[in-house]
Parts: sequence; structure tokens; C-alpha cells
Amino acid sequence: MSIANRTISILDEMLSLNLPVIVLLSVFLLIALRGVLSVRITIWQAMVGGAVVVLLSGDITPYAAWAAIDWEVMVFLFGMFVVGQALVQSGFLYQLAYGLFSRTRSTDALVLMLLFGAGLGSALLMNDTLAIIGTPLVLRLAHEHKLDARLLLLALAFAVTTGSVLSPIGNPQNLLIATQISLASPFVTFLEHLALPTLINLVMIYLLLRVMFRHEFHTTPLVHTPVTLIDPLLARWVKLSLVIIVLLIMLRMLLVNTGGMSEFRLSYIALAGAAPLLLFSARRGELVRRLDWQTLAFFLGLFVLMAAVWESGFFQRGLVDYAIDITAPVPLLLIPVALSQLISNVPLVALYLPLLGQAGAGVPDFMVLAAASTIAGNLLILGAASNVIIVQSAERHGSQLGFFTFARIGIPLTLLQLWVYWLFL
Repeated sequence: MSIANRTISILDEMLSLNLPVIVLLSVFLLIALRGVLSVRITIWQAMVGGAVVVLLSGDITPYAAWAAIDWEVMVFLFGMFVVGQALVQSGFLYQLAYGLFSRTRSTDALVLMLLFGAGLGSALLMNDTLAIIGTPLVLRLAHEHKLDARLLLLALAFAVTTGSVLSPIGNPQNLLIATQISLASPFVTFLEHLALPTLINLVMIYLLLRVMFRHEFHTTPLVHTPVTLIDPLLARWVKLSLVIIVLLIMLRMLLVNTGGMSEFRLSYIALAGAAPLLLFSARRGELVRRLDWQTLAFFLGLFVLMAAVWESGFFQRGLVDYAIDITAPVPLLLIPVALSQLISNVPLVALYLPLLGQAGAGVPDFMVLAAASTIAGNLLILGAASNVIIVQSAERHGSQLGFFTFARIGIPLTLLQLWVYWLFL
């Protein structure tokens, strides 16, 4: 059967049998067009609506839906949202931003510092953490310096995704790869294979943003306004939270790199960091009320809908029907990028790991998988959880980062970045 005929056959099967796939594509369409629809639809509403449809249709049972929810991720996000909310409400986040960025005098310097600060930070603190903390920070910087907020939001989104490629704890899929293939020294292995192309790709982000937002890179010197704390007592508690998080992440790095306690969970770190605020702060009730519950609802819907799509077997059968050599360099780069948009990068990596193992893949192949499945997040908004966190948080603060705005820069950026990894890997 020709490729064209096989494609038509698979599409026919999708339209006739795979309601979850149709629902997923419909959610994509709603998110893409929500800015031009007469009825306002948020990202979380579209995703939760899709999950409700597959539950009501019986394509996934309530028990399977409950089991599909990654509570590790949910607890991690809850804890980090508490810390992030306290950083904003205390004013410490903006005081910290002033200390970090006050010496930058140009838009170029500001964007470069944001790219490398957030990018390298995400390799250690995980990309979602930087997305939670960084979004209100860059929105303030954009407002203060009268810059297009989309420039800094995109810089943050692309930086935390790209930078997280560098380490086994930069994102969940990297950690899954590092633990499943039993690397003796995960941090050394990731840096050895991925450090140079990733640093080049951070520069690539700057160059592309410089072209696409060239009017924002003006020659007028930036003037930074000193910031005072809003709530000094809450700031003390949030400083303690940050110290706990950093120390526990350093311990996690040590344990992962020495092969011990690889199950030292991120959820434990997030809860430990949030504990001082939830237990001792007089504003704990306000922190919980003002939490980003909409993004948590989005992830609940995402887990349920993706599980229904996964159980349909559509994508697994597609790989078999096309008889693709998944260890060849180009398919190993392109297929994870494409499928990560539809079934998310962690399930994609979970699918790929046994397939690569059966094919006799070596460490370089797994590093290609780590790079491709992560860089997939730069293609479209739904390609990475950190993108959704940034977009939802921006909307809560009155700013917009649309689907097509993201894709207009994300698509060429992803192709360029894949080319860089292909050259080096």
C-alpha cells in the first residue's frame, strides 16, 4: 500500500472510530481560534471540556481517568503556585528582579539576561518552576520599560524549554530517560552531549526575537525603578521557602547523579517549600484563594484526555503501519516533535523508550530523544506544560499570548533548533 493510501486509511479510521483523537484536535482548534470567537473560551475550559466529552462517551472510564492523573505533577504545581503567589504578594519577586536586572541598560541586554538566566535556571530548578515564578516578573519588566509583553513572554517560554534540555532534572521526560536507561552519571552525560548545542540554541532564540520584534529593540536606555517590599513578614517566609527549595534541589541533583534515591520526588520539594507559607503565614488563606486553580484544572483535563487518546492506540498503530525506522536521525528528531503536540512529551517518551531499547539504541540516541521531545515545546503552545502555565498566568494578569503569535515564531525556531541538534548529535 502506498504512503498516500495508508494515510487516507488511517485518517478514515480516526474519523470513524477514534472519538478521543477528534476531541483532541477539536480542543486544539478551539485554543487556536479562541481569540477570534465571539464567545470567550480559555485554554483550561477547552481542555476540561474535552476531558468531559471522552468521559461521557465512555472512551475512558472514571477509574481509568482517575488513574491517569499524574498526582506527582499536580502536587508539584500546587506547591510551586503557593510559593509563586507569595513571591508576588510580598513584593519580593519584584525586588529580586530589580536586583538582577537593574544594571541592564538596553533591551538587548535585558532579553539576553532573561534568556540565559531562565534557560540555565530551568536546567536546575525545572522548567515549570521558572515558568511559575518568571511570568509575573517579565510582565512587570514589560510594563516598566514599555515593551511588548509578548516579546518577554516568548523569551521566557522558549528559554525555559530550551534550557531544560541541559540536565536530567530540567523536565520530567529527561528524568524518565535518565532513570530508565540507568546512566552512571546523568548530569555529566547530558552536559557532554547537549551543552554546546543548547547554548547555541539559546542564542538562536535571541536572534529570532531580535528579527521578529525589531521595533522593540530601541536605543533608548532602560531606567529601572527601585522596588520596596509590599509585605515584609510574608517576604521572610517566602525567602525561607526559596532556601528550602534550592537546598532540596541541590540534594536531588547529588542523589540523581550518584545513582541514589532517584525517586526523591519533585512533589516533596514543592510541598516542603510551600510548608512555611501554609503553616505559619497569616496570609495563607489568601494565598490559597488566589492560587492559579485554572491551570491546575487544565492539567487535570489534559491527563484525562491524553489517556483516552493513548488508549485508542491510534498513534501506536501509525508508527507500525508506516514501518518507520525510529532510530534513524531524522525520524528520531521529527517524530517526537510532532507527536508531543498531540499526546504530550512525557507519554511520548514513555512510548519511545522501550522501542529504542528493542532497536538496540545507544546513549546518543537517547540524548536525541531528550532534545527532540523537549524542544517540541517550542513549536506550539500545547507542546509544553510550561507554555500553558505562562499563557494562563499572563491572562490572569491581563496580558495575552495567542496561539498564532506563539506559532509564528515557535515553528521556525523549532526547525532551526532541531537543525542545530542534528549537526551536533
